[in-house]
Amino acid sequence: MAGNRSAVDRDAPGHRLSGILFDAYGTLFDVYSLGSLAEELFPRHGAALATLWREKQIDYSRLRTLCDRYVDFLTITKDALLHSCARLRLDLSEEKCQRLLGEYVRLPAYPDVLPALQRLRAHGIPLAILSNGSPEMLGSAIAYAGMSELFTYILSADQVHKFKTAPEVYQLGIEAFDCPAGHLVFVSSNGWDACCATWFGYRTFWVNRAGDPVERLGVLPTGEARNMNDLFGFLGLG
Repeated sequence: MAGNRSAVDRDAPGHRLSGILFDAYGTLFDVYSLGSLAEELFPRHGAALATLWREKQIDYSRLRTLCDRYVDFLTITKDALLHSCARLRLDLSEEKCQRLLGEYVRLPAYPDVLPALQRLRAHGIPLAILSNGSPEMLGSAIAYAGMSELFTYILSADQVHKFKTAPEVYQLGIEAFDCPAGHLVFVSSNGWDACCATWFGYRTFWVNRAGDPVERLGVLPTGEARNMNDLFGFLGLG
């Protein structure tokens, strides 16, 4: 299985595990759960809106980083929603807009996430979030999911006014843990994120929930599996 591609030897020289960094949206929190409310507000268009909204959100974060035109992630999220509704010819009232944006601060966690995080903490491994989300967005989502006591660091791209995959964002993990990138594992469900974090120097684990094909970038995540439970085998924790 792909999840067995590589394992982390915590005792080998140069391969100490100092901590684990998690992407938030799509990895810990289910961004496509918004489709239920979107379907309620826009019958027969919920899934399409949720998908396009996510795509435009990522597009806008990249474009603003490339052009050095930073705004916070909530602003990008709203702009992506406005564009997506216009693209799908949906009448987005202010009330509907606020309801959909409100869902973003209380996204549900995937069922495998909380037990896995608790088990990792029981092993004494420091955990962190490294996300494009603003501190306020992340704080609300973490509290809503009952994860407030699990993370040593909450690292937001807002700290450097750039978004992934800018190296400055990945650098936040090194600075927080004060160790080389190779002593950390970065976990993401986004293939592009896992690949670019590998380029940066992290050992990476791609939670490929959707069974997507690998990105054609000339680099692969260190490990890959379909859910968070397989992370333990990757880490050599059984």
